[in-house]
Amino acid sequence: MNERQRVIPVRSDLDIIAARQAGREMSRALGFGIVDQTRIVTTISELARNVFNYAGGGTLTLNVVEASHRQGIEIICEDSGPGIPDVERALKGGYSTSNGLGRGIAGSKALMDEFELKSEVGKGTRVVARKWK
Repeated sequence: MNERQRVIPVRSDLDIIAARQAGREMSRALGFGIVDQTRIVTTISELARNVFNYAGGGTLTLNVVEASHRQGIEIICEDSGPGIPDVERALKGGYSTSNGLGRGIAGSKALMDEFELKSEVGKGTRVVARKWK
């Protein structure tokens, strides 16, 4: 395993647990405090669960990133599912296609320093989130 990158297929609840654990280990190794570790793991959990529940599976990639003399963790979550019809609304919160609270994506965005979501109906969704130390 490359210490700077970890790719986790997300096809089951066990994969979500593995992704959370990998995120905790990577963020701890980078020196993130417990609060930021929790933010990172929560984001991983929300994004991986969305991929599993709404798209039937996909991948979650964790990368160590560096910019301007600082390190961080990057979470990339990708699927080939149905896509999100109203990305802007999903990013604001309160939007759900499954009668949930609709706070997962908006909450994840609030926990991270950078958050990008691209989705195309019928083709899938890609989320890139970063937390800097």
